[in-house]
Amino acid sequence: MNSNSTPSPAENLSFSRDDFAKALEAQNYGFEKGQIVRGKVYEYTSDGAFVDIGGKSPAFLPVREASLQGITDLSVLLPLQTEREFLIIREQDAEGQVTVSVKQLEIKEMWDRLRELQDSGQSVQVRVSGVNKGGVTVDLEGLRGFIPRSHLIDRNNLEDLIGQALTATFIELDQSRGKLVLSQRLASQSARFSEIELTQLVEGTISSIKPFGLFVDLGGTSGLLHIKQISQNYIESLTNLFQIGQPIKAMVVNLDEGKSRISLSTKVLENYPGEMLENMAEVMESAEARAQRARKNLLGG
Repeated sequence: MNSNSTPSPAENLSFSRDDFAKALEAQNYGFEKGQIVRGKVYEYTSDGAFVDIGGKSPAFLPVREASLQGITDLSVLLPLQTEREFLIIREQDAEGQVTVSVKQLEIKEMWDRLRELQDSGQSVQVRVSGVNKGGVTVDLEGLRGFIPRSHLIDRNNLEDLIGQALTATFIELDQSRGKLVLSQRLASQSARFSEIELTQLVEGTISSIKPFGLFVDLGGTSGLLHIKQISQNYIESLTNLFQIGQPIKAMVVNLDEGKSRISLSTKVLENYPGEMLENMAEVMESAEARAQRARKNLLGG
């Protein structure tokens, strides 16, 4: 036989398969921690499941990593041959096996969604799960958050809040530190602010008296009745005219949504300069009719 003869097609094929097998054996699939891969569950174990993600070894899904909601029955949660995305949470061991998680992927997706909600200024529903000295812990679709006492509407009876659903908005969102801080008070203020319109007559109670004006509690948010907006006449002392807790009606004359600032006026309700100082009770009693007139003047109609 000629030593320079050409190998037969069979010999070529055999060599190609061997070479391919060796290439597969040496193949570095590049699976890394933090990578999202698609795979199919094909076998359950007592503490998890094996997942085919296309590597030389199957990936392992621990039962504790199967769901953010703590579901442990994998046959219900992930039936065999179910294909979905998994997050690699541990890189390949000596056998080339990686550990994957559905739970951590759900957490990642949750943080991404929360950032979108924060950017758009939307509020979320949370459920109070515990109490500590600084405020309450809350559950937000499986994530643990915190509402400081100063950002609760009811700051005195924290134990009574356990189990209750609250509407809250974001103060701080930091996935790297697992920090999720929310505010019920700001969410309430935002909701109340959205209900208030320019030239609307509102009713509230005086919550604070300052040299420059009155802060009025409007039931979830507050407005400022500046001293120059109380009457057309000069006012020497607000404490001689008003007291904390006093009900008052006023017209909304300016709204600054960016700063959540509501400016109020009672001088636009006066029939003559100084009427708020001389006959406040009459101004308050007929405030609705006076507001209609003032509204026409302010809107030029």
